[in-house]
Amino acid sequence: MYKLVQQVPAVDDFIRLRKISGLSPRPRVAVEKGLPNSLFGVHIVFGQHTIAMARVIGDGGLNFEINDVAVDPEHQGKGLGRQMMTELMDYLEANAPTGAMVTLLGDVPELYLKFGFKLSSPGSEGMYLVMP
Repeated sequence: MYKLVQQVPAVDDFIRLRKISGLSPRPRVAVEKGLPNSLFGVHIVFGQHTIAMARVIGDGGLNFEINDVAVDPEHQGKGLGRQMMTELMDYLEANAPTGAMVTLLGDVPELYLKFGFKLSSPGSEGMYLVMP
């Protein structure tokens, strides 16, 4: 049975889920520093194992970003991504002021389009930099 927890996952679970779901690896020291600074997070537990996660980061007023949406491949296709996104959107609706910008980088645009997100291209292009 799946249980949704309104809390960011543990560091080891975060690192493992990013790896097995195909997201880029993140350094442990950065994960340890960053996770406690999340505005909101959820994870899903199956038995004793964390098998999915998602979080909101940002400044809490002007800018919010949905990040680290990941589901263990063995549990994909069961609506868990949608369930977590619903929780994140409920948080944003309750906490993001009118006019706040919510952004994300996602490799499954179909999921995010269902929640009202739009592709920024060609009006603007997303960019990123990984610090060396």
